[in-house]
Amino acid sequence: MSTAPRVTVTEVRVLEGPNLYFSRPAIKIIVVCPGYLSVDEGTLRAIGERLGMRVLRIAAGSGTTRLGVRVRTGASRDEVVAAFPWRWQGRGLALGKCLGPALTDLLDADESVREGALGAAVTAVTGAAPGVHYTMTKPKIPVASVTGTNGKTTTTRLLGHMGMTAGLVTAWSATDGVVVQAELVTQGDYSGPAGGRRVLATPGVQLGILETARGGLLRTGMGISVNDVSVVTNVSADHLGEHGIETVDQLAEVKAIVTKITRPTGWVVLNGDDPRVWAMRLGIKSRPWVFSLDPDSPALGESLGLGGRGVTVLDGDVVVLAPHAEPDHLTPILDVPMTLSGLSEHNIANALAATAAALGLGLPREAVVQGLRTFAPDPRHNPGRMNAYTLPLPSGGGGGGGGATVIIDFAHNEAGLEGLLRVAEGLRPPGSAVHLGLGSGGDRTDEILHRLGELAGRRADRVSVVHKASYLRGREMADLEAQLVIGLARVGFAEVDSYPTELEGLQALVAQAGEGDVLAIMVHADRVLLDGWLRANGASVDSPADIRRKVIASRGEHEAEATIARLWAECCSTSARMIRGSSSSWPARTMALAISSRRSRCTTKLLAGDSVSRTVTAPCSSRLRAIGRPAISPRPATFWMRWAANVPAAPPSPRSGR
Repeated sequence: MSTAPRVTVTEVRVLEGPNLYFSRPAIKIIVVCPGYLSVDEGTLRAIGERLGMRVLRIAAGSGTTRLGVRVRTGASRDEVVAAFPWRWQGRGLALGKCLGPALTDLLDADESVREGALGAAVTAVTGAAPGVHYTMTKPKIPVASVTGTNGKTTTTRLLGHMGMTAGLVTAWSATDGVVVQAELVTQGDYSGPAGGRRVLATPGVQLGILETARGGLLRTGMGISVNDVSVVTNVSADHLGEHGIETVDQLAEVKAIVTKITRPTGWVVLNGDDPRVWAMRLGIKSRPWVFSLDPDSPALGESLGLGGRGVTVLDGDVVVLAPHAEPDHLTPILDVPMTLSGLSEHNIANALAATAAALGLGLPREAVVQGLRTFAPDPRHNPGRMNAYTLPLPSGGGGGGGGATVIIDFAHNEAGLEGLLRVAEGLRPPGSAVHLGLGSGGDRTDEILHRLGELAGRRADRVSVVHKASYLRGREMADLEAQLVIGLARVGFAEVDSYPTELEGLQALVAQAGEGDVLAIMVHADRVLLDGWLRANGASVDSPADIRRKVIASRGEHEAEATIARLWAECCSTSARMIRGSSSSWPARTMALAISSRRSRCTTKLLAGDSVSRTVTAPCSSRLRAIGRPAISPRPATFWMRWAANVPAAPPSPRSGR
């Protein structure tokens, strides 16, 4: 029996596909080896020389003809994470398990113990049942893999919608299950390799979209050997401290796995606004397709310089960029419902990512544009992601008989909460409040929970903690609430209500809401229950037109603001021509233009002095595109615009009443 400090193998894990260590199946082990830290360098070198070719004998016994080992530091000083490829799963597992005793015996003072260590390992490995032979799924149809901290599911669903719009039989796997032609066929979290295999096994499938989450990549690897397009939406602090991933940089390494198996002829779609994601271009064999909210982003120019592509927002449009080509304007952002009239920046980014991926997969341009225009943020297209409802409030209650806006969203980290609150603020009319149902999973660190509380306290007018019992993941409910309350207290929230379920939290927020208030709920487990309760109480799902009206009201604008702005430009040109073509007896002095916007027609009157008047009447456009112009009263608007010496000048503010 060895007297050396014991080496312990705490984990032996089978990785069935491309993983953090290799692009093929591997065995991952975690070894705790305290004795090796106290051994001098000379002894370690002697152990290495003693091992020599005998290590290869052990590897050969496991079915590994070429011994490749990759090592990472573990969570503590004496912990080491190692991985090696396998051909026969049973013998690969046996090799991983025998390393603890072998490494322990190699430090023993007794020469006979040291000599017998490797012999015992060889016997254990060669005597094990071979088990499953190495195999990986190679897709026979176009496949896209989508990963990132936020936006994976929405991007996957939108990309699937575009595929169906193009007329392809499309299947995708996501956190809510396996979906074929927009019908959920298998419920559950299928964002791992099992989801990929089910998608590819779908009869008649022509296009596969695979949401690929961090957990599946770390636990079992990818379910396919290669993809045609890979997408990385972003990387931010989430799920740290699990499976040896302690930092955001390490998390980025995990997300990059999907990019390293993309075909050389394929496309890797990367977020140019996220430095960690854009850095992934350095490890790919494929062409980059960068997306960015900033048309001046250096990443766009760099991607084009590498022979890649870009997609961004330019002049209010979704625009595709290619080397030596004019920008291709696909569609205005305001015609993309999932952006909530441009409020939701993270959904704009998701739309750009899906656009690049769809075009990279070879979908027709027309289908991509139509997909962007018809994918709505509602429970049918994108359940649980920025679903907005209008809920009537009880007559005589806090709402005075009016209505409130309810937003259901799967926000689960800081970036998600930031996006949810930005949308809530953008839908709140002046004088109304934002109520937040705050909650998270128990597997977040205390620091992340504190920051969630701080963010909620800074941005929302009222905060209630809404628990998710099925997502505690080993943490006590009281402890999770205490961590959130610490963050809230840092920004001045002294007392916070809490509710054991998401539904009870929503009901409490509704009881306290006033007319025009916005109720934002971070939903994990009970989306279907909340949707059913809202509909049963008279709520209706907001259409893109409803959301647009709320955005306009939130900014204090008139519904015809954009029409008035357009008519101003048109009338300046038309009236100037009228003046120039009129009698020369008209003095070159100040003229005035009056525009009255009433219902569906606008009347323009050209006034000269006190006696001459001409009138032009034209239909008003129903398209509202202007954002951020001065607010005017929400009633038929009349205001004056003036010329000096027949030269158009900027109109006075409509607020002036002139």
